Amino acid sequence: MRTFLGIDLGWYGKPTGLASLVFDGDQLQLKSLARLEATPDILDWVRQEAENGDSIAAIDAPTVIANEFGIRPCERELNADFRRFHAGCHPANLSRPFAPYVLSFSKAVADLGFQHGAQMEAKATGRYQLEVHPHSATVCMFGLPRIVKYKKGRRAEKASELGRLRDLCLNHFPGQEPALPLQLPPIPKIGPTKPVEDQIDAVICAYIAAHYWYWGRAGNTVYGGNDTGYIVVPHKP
Repeated sequence: MRTFLGIDLGWYGKPTGLASLVFDGDQLQLKSLARLEATPDILDWVRQEAENGDSIAAIDAPTVIANEFGIRPCERELNADFRRFHAGCHPANLSRPFAPYVLSFSKAVADLGFQHGAQMEAKATGRYQLEVHPHSATVCMFGLPRIVKYKKGRRAEKASELGRLRDLCLNHFPGQEPALPLQLPPIPKIGPTKPVEDQIDAVICAYIAAHYWYWGRAGNTVYGGNDTGYIVVPHKP
């Protein structure tokens, strides 16, 4: 069975949101939703969900960094298209403190057979990993004039915006191709919203993986390449 994995990686060792999708007939279904902290546990989840089959893992984190300083070419290209939507990328380079962790995680996923997928063709067999960017993806998939701002602000503001993102996923994914009828955890009325945020982000990542596999470059833009870093985004509106 082919699986599509979404990994909203906690860059600084914080918990990671995880989601897996599989095809049920001609539409997708949510198979697993989790949130784990320890890297060995995350990799065990990847092994369990992918089993021995074909799989695409979409990771919200830099997976290839070749530049010592500054910004990667893929980030510069994406920012030119998406800055006006408030969806630009933070720069990644080898001097940033998160670089060793994200690169070692990508290598660990590669050791499980997931090669980098900037050149992947639609409906390809095998295992691939992709770098994705949920903010720009939601602008494209949901036709937004700017990103949903659920990451910062007071708790009430974050909860309200996260609820809006949740509703957008529930309303839009069933009408996409491939379709994804969906149930998602509710936004808590009290306490932190981050656990639900991480899981919703992971579902978005997993859907990007499925969309890229299904359409290839006919329905997605690939900024950059395997050597210098790349980001897969569904076509912008």
